Amino acid sequence: MSRADFYLIDKPRFREQPLLLACELAKRCHGTGKPTLVLCATPQQAEELDDLLWSFEEDSFIEHQIAGLDEDDADVPVLIVPPGIDAPMRAMVINLRAETVPEGFERVLEVVPADPAAREPLRERWKQYQARGLALNKHDM
Repeated sequence: MSRADFYLIDKPRFREQPLLLACELAKRCHGTGKPTLVLCATPQQAEELDDLLWSFEEDSFIEHQIAGLDEDDADVPVLIVPPGIDAPMRAMVINLRAETVPEGFERVLEVVPADPAAREPLRERWKQYQARGLALNKHDM
């Protein structure tokens, strides 16, 4: 059964730099050995995440790249996907976009903003995943 995990930004470092949470989730997904997609909301966000993944932890390296720049997208464990680029679905999906992820994944990880006013769309997404029969979990980060 597919599952959706919602990660609520709580700690100061994630509040200051929400993409650090996406890096942390990418590290966790990478640790499972399962191929991961990171669906970014904008090309700028994809580039920022690409840069952060190189530097967010000195002692760990997460092999990654932005989709569409190289032929070998399929071989990269963590693929960052800007809008407008098509990439095949993978087992793990970190979703930074405004809509739910279509079928085909084992697990989707949703990042929930710290600002309570910005959380309403994610409550709606929770209901949509629930209606699709996914197992749901919530984590404070």
